[in-house]
Amino acid sequence: MLELIIKRKAKQRQIALVEDGNLIEYYEEGEEDSKNEGNIYIGVVKDIVKGMQAAFVDIGIEKNSLIHLKDILEKKDEKKEKAILSQDIHEVIKPNQKLLVQIKKDSNEKKGARISTHINLPGKYIVLMPNTDIITVSQKIENEEEQERLKKLVSENISKGNGAIIRTSAEGKEKEIIEDIKHVEGKWEKIVKDSQDETQKVPRQLYTSEDIVEKMLMDLANKGIAQVIVNESIDYNEISKIKSENPEYKNLPIVVKSEESIFDIYDLEQQINKINNRKIWLKCGGFITIDKTEALTAIDVNTGKYTGNKTMEDTVFKVNKEATIEIAKQLRLKDIGGIIIIDYIDMQEEEDKKEIENLLRKELRKDRSKTQIEGFTKLDLMEMTRKHICSHKS
Repeated sequence: MLELIIKRKAKQRQIALVEDGNLIEYYEEGEEDSKNEGNIYIGVVKDIVKGMQAAFVDIGIEKNSLIHLKDILEKKDEKKEKAILSQDIHEVIKPNQKLLVQIKKDSNEKKGARISTHINLPGKYIVLMPNTDIITVSQKIENEEEQERLKKLVSENISKGNGAIIRTSAEGKEKEIIEDIKHVEGKWEKIVKDSQDETQKVPRQLYTSEDIVEKMLMDLANKGIAQVIVNESIDYNEISKIKSENPEYKNLPIVVKSEESIFDIYDLEQQINKINNRKIWLKCGGFITIDKTEALTAIDVNTGKYTGNKTMEDTVFKVNKEATIEIAKQLRLKDIGGIIIIDYIDMQEEEDKKEIENLLRKELRKDRSKTQIEGFTKLDLMEMTRKHICSHKS
């Protein structure tokens, strides 16, 4: 049973997604948090830095934003991308030129936001990608016939010049997808029209992305949330508005509890307190450690207290297997994004490595975020990436 629990206190909001009493996703938001990722702006090119093949763009927020050449040029298949990146950025954009852009990564104390002209506009069943002909399907939809059906359906109903990412929630749907395409394309048409309004100031914001609760409810529409529990009327009203706009949530109960008791359910405070633990013990007696750096997150698997009662290879495989399930849980729970390197205990058998990789893929299908597994390197390190769900997380 899935439950969404929202606790608001002073200037902070805590959001917990719970499955059968276990915390599976957790986010904290403060009023001071930067939450611009996904927002769309009409900006003005300020400085072009040839050595970086990049430019600084004023989009109307505190710091100028950075855009790279590859985020200005027409979106291409990655295999074809290298050939076009040899262009001089000065041939592509000029100072004072207007650009329609989307924030892909929020600013921080040291850097401005990273932006792109490659817009992604999310709907319930598709993510619209204007100005491209790419139509792709979520990797979590594995049935090849269904993949082809969805691609055909979207290509026949989407406007020329638009592409799309077909979301996992689209599986088995038809009429709903067609309606969603019309709805999202309508949003895009309005954004383009607003960007061309010469009577308005430039730079300015044209579109605000959904907040974390709205995104969660959109992503989980086909998962069957049993109830939402809140402690403030502001969140009650927000969820009620979402309910009124989404038929699938028509009968979703919203329960109001007092601030003191809302996180007593399932000992959530205790579960939340464990999120920042560097070391996580496994049931078998082994453990994993998670260390975040600016460049990547390193996860180390250790046998710990577990010695097993069979061969060394069996012992290693059992710990690695249990660690894999826990790693997938922790990535989602901690909302870890970027490059992730997993240092498993060395396995001698290629078959065991393949089984661990397949298990990791299977467990990551439960994650709402986009993940990509590159596999084991020559040094026997597992490489993967994951996209943050909550933009202001570090």
